[in-house]
Amino acid sequence: MSGAILRPSDLPAIARGGGARTIPLVTRRAGSTSLLNGVTEFEPGGAIPLHTHNCEESVMVLDGEAIAEIDGVEHRLQAGDTTFIPAELPHRFVNASQRDRLRIFWTYASVEATRTIVETGDTRRIDAEQAG
Repeated sequence: MSGAILRPSDLPAIARGGGARTIPLVTRRAGSTSLLNGVTEFEPGGAIPLHTHNCEESVMVLDGEAIAEIDGVEHRLQAGDTTFIPAELPHRFVNASQRDRLRIFWTYASVEATRTIVETGDTRRIDAEQAG
């Protein structure tokens, strides 16, 4: 297996609702057997619902200002700030700005990563969501 160069500007974004869209980068399709990562962009005021994962996740703010709600506590983040979120811990990200875009880079510690929406209990595999 050879490596891969992935350019977000050349890849399709997948609408997630709430003013968020995701660009998958390292996936099974790229040859990964142990992790997933990508970029999610949020329109001003955009947010994703409170959710959990079945594995650890790390998120780094690339551009903009975020509110990371982690286990009921809100944290203000700016570019360079990075989170570590253990499996099964409820969390979400919100664009703290009403005028600027927010971009985050995320990594899941498993290609089997799932997302469960807290409000509905709906669970989906991350890579299934990214199938477009």
